[in-house]
Amino acid sequence: MKTVKRFFAAICRIEYLLGALVALCVLDGVITHFLVTNSFGREGNPLLKGMVGSWKFLVIKLLGGLLSAFILWDIYKRWPRLAVVSTLCLVVLLAGVVIWNLYAYSVSA
Repeated sequence: MKTVKRFFAAICRIEYLLGALVALCVLDGVITHFLVTNSFGREGNPLLKGMVGSWKFLVIKLLGGLLSAFILWDIYKRWPRLAVVSTLCLVVLLAGVVIWNLYAYSVSA
């Protein structure tokens, strides 16, 4: 039981979670860019729909991930538990989005 607790304590370190959050944001942008430019899918966000296919889309995805990470890091300084739980939820959500994008590619290819 102690091994499991140590494993989850290591995974729930905020630095790892924030790094995973930014990486998943960028990965989502790259996969979405590939799917849309090769006509395998379409962007569901109406605000970003017009930017897919240009470098602006990937820059916005990167900056959005970094901004989220900086905001969550600032929250972590005052309320560490809230920041860890929120970041973990966002990482799980974005991992689901990335898996969905990969599934969409595997079905359409």
